Amino acid sequence: MKKIIVPIDFSNHSEYALKAAVLLAKSNNATIYALHMLDLQEISISESASFQQEKAVFFLKLAEKKFKNFLQKEYLKDVHVVPVIKHYKVFSEINAIAEEIKADVIIMGSHGASGLKEFFVGSNTEKVVRYATLPVLIIKNELSDLNFSDIVIATDFSEESIPAFKKALKTLDFLSARKHLLFVNLPNENFKSTSEMDSLANNFLLKAEGNVDRLINVNFVCDRSIEKGILNFSNTIGADLISVITHGRKGISHIFAGSVAEDVANHSTLPIITFKI
Repeated sequence: MKKIIVPIDFSNHSEYALKAAVLLAKSNNATIYALHMLDLQEISISESASFQQEKAVFFLKLAEKKFKNFLQKEYLKDVHVVPVIKHYKVFSEINAIAEEIKADVIIMGSHGASGLKEFFVGSNTEKVVRYATLPVLIIKNELSDLNFSDIVIATDFSEESIPAFKKALKTLDFLSARKHLLFVNLPNENFKSTSEMDSLANNFLLKAEGNVDRLINVNFVCDRSIEKGILNFSNTIGADLISVITHGRKGISHIFAGSVAEDVANHSTLPIITFKI
């Protein structure tokens, strides 16, 4: 893990993400790309082109100064930080930037979203999760270390999720933590018996790793929703990190199907890391 992107909006939560990135960078000798996306949408179309340009330059210079001051932190002293400012605020572009520099992970701070805001707007973090093709680590609170000891890896044990599952294991390998594989059984038409779940997990592990050594780490829970199952199980075992494999739905499919990763990211107090199928 050599390149880390941290979107910065000058909030406390983005600083939590920056501090977490520093902990990760120091242990992996990695470079942090601190990204600030300047929203210039407030520029009126009724203004002249020359005035719009002057206004954009003014806000860009102001952002550069504020960003430079923001990065004058004592905890950044021994870390290689590359500041990046973009004069637009399109969340899909974060992934484009990440792919351009060949980043390994995006780290974001989030306070989540709820109620009507969650349905109509959502949080900035979940918009990034929706578009990102690389792992997104979501930080909810300030962390003093990254010594995670128990990680929940939620999966549906589907064949299409195998590449993302393998990527999750590889990404999390540097953490000497217990990995709890979790399948949430729902009381609907997809309800599975114990033998069916055993068979599903067995076949999944054989295809993913060529053995069933991790069966000892597989857990089955029943709950009203996948999100509740993940959160309740994580709280029960005292997990300190949740990993979710996501489809990253967008558009109309997202509205009707939703996203487990986004729901968990919005409502969990624990750090979340997502992996796209």
